[in-house]
Amino acid sequence: MWGKRDDMVVHGSEPYNAEAPPGALADHILTPLDTFYSRNHGPVPDLDPTSWRLIVDGLVEHPLTLSPQELRSEFSEVTVVATLQCAGNRRAGLVEVRDIPGEDPWGPGATSTARWSGVGLAEVLARAGLLPRAAHIAFAAPDVSELADPAQPYGASIPVSKAVGGDVLLAWAMNDRPLPRVHGAPLRVVVPGWIGARSVKWLQRVTAREEPSDNYFQTTAYRLLPVEADPAKAGTGDGISLGPVVLNTAILSPGDGARTRPGLTRITGYAYAGEGRTVARVDVSLDGGDTWIQADLGEQAGPWAWRHWHTIAELGEGETVIVARAWDSAGATQPESPRHVWNPKGYANTSWSRVRVTCAP
Repeated sequence: MWGKRDDMVVHGSEPYNAEAPPGALADHILTPLDTFYSRNHGPVPDLDPTSWRLIVDGLVEHPLTLSPQELRSEFSEVTVVATLQCAGNRRAGLVEVRDIPGEDPWGPGATSTARWSGVGLAEVLARAGLLPRAAHIAFAAPDVSELADPAQPYGASIPVSKAVGGDVLLAWAMNDRPLPRVHGAPLRVVVPGWIGARSVKWLQRVTAREEPSDNYFQTTAYRLLPVEADPAKAGTGDGISLGPVVLNTAILSPGDGARTRPGLTRITGYAYAGEGRTVARVDVSLDGGDTWIQADLGEQAGPWAWRHWHTIAELGEGETVIVARAWDSAGATQPESPRHVWNPKGYANTSWSRVRVTCAP
């Protein structure tokens, strides 16, 4: 489906939501297109690129209507390697603590990295001329979601300070290939360092506003609620609005539940620090955190990309629980238990990553 590998973990077909098995992400700094996770809120639109236009309006001096050809010919092409991470990444670990009805049990595969090419949002906004009172840039798409109340097209926004910072793209290519339809063709937003929900696909309109987007998915859905809250009763503005990604790591290999022989075992994973910070260290433990092995960090393809890591450890016979934690450039690390970060919608599981491995001769 949608050109994805046969072993994708599919959480839903309409809308299509799927992630690759963890091992498929290992050893790929850039995630292959058939392996890149897909998060959708409604049916995937089929837009005609010959009639499609991007509208730039709102608090601007010169509203714009741009065709694909004008975007390519009148603005500088920019390429950025950036990791996108779903806010529900690793939700399955929170479900083990307490059930989270109505939410897909994403594993660690709702994180992927690509080389994105397009035009810088800052350059487009400069052409339009932002008015002084413009504080937020909203993105609108045509994919209508029945998950919203009431049903509505998807939308989100980012602060102007992020929008004009030079790293946000309006992308038409992914890993040097035309942007696939399921990933937002003909044009999508890529907001490095922020949750994937802000990187709006099938972009049709960019609007400068005084206030953040009033779209359901920003005002109500993607918000971190208190433990005691009832999501069904949560209203506009309740909880914490999710934006910049929080430090996270995941073990990719061996997989959870794997069976192998005792002895030296290669352990691999990824770590991602999100907005404004980098991964500084990853530690691996075989004894619940009493002792730690410092993993080797792989290359980082850019300031907005994850880092893969690996280490070699001696595994004895029987079951071993391997845990991993990351540290970022500000000295912050991850909480030990998913119990400490459980929330009613299952967002931002940043607890230590854990896999159980059984070794037998």
